[in-house]
Amino acid sequence: MSDLLLVQGLRLSYGEREVVHGVDLRVPAGPYGLGIIGESGSGKTTIARALLKLHPAGSGSVTFDGADVLALKGSALSAYRRDVQLVFQDGDGALDPRMSVLSSVSEPLAIHDTVPKAQRRERVAALLDEVGLPIDIMTRYPHQLSGGQRQRVVIARALALEPRLLVLDEPTSALDVTVQERVLQLVEGLRERRQLAYVLISHNLAVVDRLCESSVVLYEGAVMESGPTRDLLDSPVHPYTRALRSAVPEIGVHRPALTRITAGASVPSTGCPYSERCPLVLDMCRAQTPALRDVGGRQVACHRADDVANLLA
Repeated sequence: MSDLLLVQGLRLSYGEREVVHGVDLRVPAGPYGLGIIGESGSGKTTIARALLKLHPAGSGSVTFDGADVLALKGSALSAYRRDVQLVFQDGDGALDPRMSVLSSVSEPLAIHDTVPKAQRRERVAALLDEVGLPIDIMTRYPHQLSGGQRQRVVIARALALEPRLLVLDEPTSALDVTVQERVLQLVEGLRERRQLAYVLISHNLAVVDRLCESSVVLYEGAVMESGPTRDLLDSPVHPYTRALRSAVPEIGVHRPALTRITAGASVPSTGCPYSERCPLVLDMCRAQTPALRDVGGRQVACHRADDVANLLA
């Protein structure tokens, strides 16, 4: 399966502070979903911004369909941004309150001049219909829409330029459960109809499990575990992945207290970044940063990955 997006050794910083440490990502051509899982502050959104060249990369490489994204400029960069679109977390904040739905969705068509002006209204109507919105919503403004409607408008705008890859940044976190389900069904339908690939950023494991073939678990900007989503969530190897999994309540299922999230621990300057929260920490965990290695068909950064399943069973 050929790679549409390939990220290798990506490092990102805010000033002198590095916040993403050598992350690798791989997204084949669609339909395909890659999930990026982690708590708030793990670097998920910073990576999303870097993929769109909205945040500078300190080092590493980003390749899209064979092209070096970090080197793109001018018309080549404009073409890349047509192919890769970002769906923001908060539909309310992503839409200009002074612009109608028609203006918001047609704006990328005007910027990239992909559809003649006389045909843009018809194009917007088709996009709204595709995301399940009535055509008469075109004259409304964001404050006149529900949260679910705003999120659908954001998705319609992202689809306007016929992208090949979507970056979905917590697309359902601001919605209630019923509306979340409708948006998830929409994403499922779009990936098949449009053969879309996407990077889904989320802390909701159920959403990632439903929409993504593979996933990456981040902690403090470093990859703890990556691999097929179902394997990763059904039988996590890294203690942090197990902690995230155990935090999801299930009726009739008891999980050991050792695997639960413990908040408030500091991030050590050396060794494994999770060592201050890990129930299985050894001296070498504090002294040596574990490298990602293959364990049972997935990549795991843990000195104790080979025996962690038995210790936490």
